[in-house]
Amino acid sequence: MKTTLLLVVAVVILAPPVMAFHDGGVAHCNGCHTMHNSQNNLPMNSPTGGPQLLPGFGYPDLLLYANKTDLCLDCHDGDGSYHVWSADPTAPSSSAQRGAGDFVFLEEDNINDGHGGGSNPILGESAGHSVISGIHSTVADSMLSYAPGGSYPAADMGCTSCHDPHGTSAYRLLYQDGQSSDFSSGTIDWDATWVAAGISVFAGPESETSHNAYISGSSEWCANCHGDFHAASANLVHPSGEVFDTREFQVYNSYRGTSNCIDNPPNGGPCGNGTATDAYYALVPFEDSTATTASTAGPTGSSRVVCISCHRAHATSAPDAGRWDVNVTFLETADGVASGSWAIPAGAYSDINQRSLCNKCHSKDELDRDERAAPRVTDPPDGSRQ
Repeated sequence: MKTTLLLVVAVVILAPPVMAFHDGGVAHCNGCHTMHNSQNNLPMNSPTGGPQLLPGFGYPDLLLYANKTDLCLDCHDGDGSYHVWSADPTAPSSSAQRGAGDFVFLEEDNINDGHGGGSNPILGESAGHSVISGIHSTVADSMLSYAPGGSYPAADMGCTSCHDPHGTSAYRLLYQDGQSSDFSSGTIDWDATWVAAGISVFAGPESETSHNAYISGSSEWCANCHGDFHAASANLVHPSGEVFDTREFQVYNSYRGTSNCIDNPPNGGPCGNGTATDAYYALVPFEDSTATTASTAGPTGSSRVVCISCHRAHATSAPDAGRWDVNVTFLETADGVASGSWAIPAGAYSDINQRSLCNKCHSKDELDRDERAAPRVTDPPDGSRQ
């Protein structure tokens, strides 16, 4: 018994610390590269698929895969924890409701739940950043040759378009201010750093008390590729990276969903009976210098609406990587119906009456028809609206 116990203690003491592959910056080189593409004169590239090249013949940059995204997916493919590409777009893992979202929706045959959604499909390539993967047979976006609002080529879209595989001190290994990264026809000189605190990659879906905390720089960072979307606002382009105006952050703090809004109509102010102390809603985040991963407070006059207030960075089952589907009227009863795609849960606001989450900041549904009530006298007898 004593001998066994001593052996266990020795193993615990001598065991190296358990660290994630990228912790501390550059990971061990042979996790991604092979110098000769051979071990004992046998092909060793493409550990989980792809062609097996003869010894001495490798891929550019000595990579184990011909495709940079496929190389990343050697560790980050699948369901759960730090994986970003679930196996089934109709039953994604918790990554679909956390942080950047899930690339699996790029494989959907239809994500259109708007008008004509059943007969006019929108392909999954419109679900987000169309990264190119041989493993998942995804190709460059067929509609957008370049990043909307910028010049980054769709033909180069992959994980390393945004993440530095050799490690940075920035959030989620994103390129940061002062770095440069190359693509086929040019170079990006990054002039912003995305500052944030992330929940564990092993955590489940984000919630109002456990979520990523966006502190500064996110919209400026996105503008490196999508700059034209940040060039103007003034009712021409939705503000991004700009502080909430007084009305908007008051609306955000009061709003608690369509039904709550209808039950608590405006009385000299926004609808709803919410308070600023617990107004945070994980599906509509914002940027604030005081944000923490457990903060529940709503925005103030110094908080900012940013790109990720409405979008996820990878992909969702809504068009344009939307955090919710802006093409449907009722989220709980229409999303996923016409297309057969995965319906994005409305979280704390799950309700058959729930309308677009644009209302979290703009609250226009207090004057919408209350679907729980009897038809108005001006409505047709069958309850339909003209």
